[in-house]
Amino acid sequence: MQTVGIIGAGAWGTALAQVIRAAGRDVTLWARETELVSYMKTNHENNKFLPGIKIDPAINVTESISEVTACDVLLMVVPAQYLRSTLQTMKPSLRKDQPILICSKGIEIESGLLMTQVAEQEIPNQPIGVLTGPTFAAEIAKGLPSAMTLAYKDTSKGQEIIEALSSRNLRLYQTKDLIGAQLGGTIKNVVAIACGAVHGLGLGENARAALMTRGIAEIGRLASAMGAKKETLMGMCGFGDLVLTCSSMQSRNFSLGAHLGEGRTLNEIMAERSAVTEGVHTSKALMVMAKNHAIEMPIAEAVYKCLNEGAPIRDMVNKMLERPLRREVAA
Repeated sequence: MQTVGIIGAGAWGTALAQVIRAAGRDVTLWARETELVSYMKTNHENNKFLPGIKIDPAINVTESISEVTACDVLLMVVPAQYLRSTLQTMKPSLRKDQPILICSKGIEIESGLLMTQVAEQEIPNQPIGVLTGPTFAAEIAKGLPSAMTLAYKDTSKGQEIIEALSSRNLRLYQTKDLIGAQLGGTIKNVVAIACGAVHGLGLGENARAALMTRGIAEIGRLASAMGAKKETLMGMCGFGDLVLTCSSMQSRNFSLGAHLGEGRTLNEIMAERSAVTEGVHTSKALMVMAKNHAIEMPIAEAVYKCLNEGAPIRDMVNKMLERPLRREVAA
């Protein structure tokens, strides 16, 4: 696996291109926008999504889908709601047994499906994996040390992928639990919005820690109902991702919650952003998923009501803090 194709040149796709190129692989990065492709080729910088960080000139930036799909392994880094349409565009040029790794974190709003489930519908004969974990794009692009989870059913092939993508500054851990890996990386965005709200309201670190703890319990309940393993959530793709995303203003989801807690409106916040804040979309689909599996998710429900029904953020946080006491082992 010498050639790696990355579909999606947002901050995360660009950062992955940088770190995988540093591992010695030939990297092709696909972007939809002609202007962005031209700028990156000339200036070796993603001025739209990852400004201020120079990327390796050896990274091949293109707007040709067939050029990127010619690579040995493909990483899907488009926003979750665009995964299906992008796969449909790619499908004619895919090769048999070509690994497709989903790096997008989210749930498709229209169908309520996880990203691998969307991929299984659109490209049913391709081997699908998930690459996820606690990572900020800017730190990855700068070469700072990080670790992630690779979820792949074929452990032997998964090990080949790990050896191809790993480097001194990017350590990968393998699991076969695709559902657990996705739920951890997806739902933590919603919990992060709630934690950001606690921060914005000035309720302190104790409250945030309690919310994170109950958040991992919510994720675990849904994961068990969907056949995932709770222990998966104790790894990089669950606990690790939750800690990172719920603790820093670098997180788009945490910062959105913080701004809401400070009294700003969702429309005001979103109008200033060029990148997608996945937790906003995920909150809608998550309510359907929780209902379908008869799982109680009070934190996710509170975030949904704040984002979609205009519920006051302080009232929703107070309701979460006032919930009846229960045994912790019954989480």
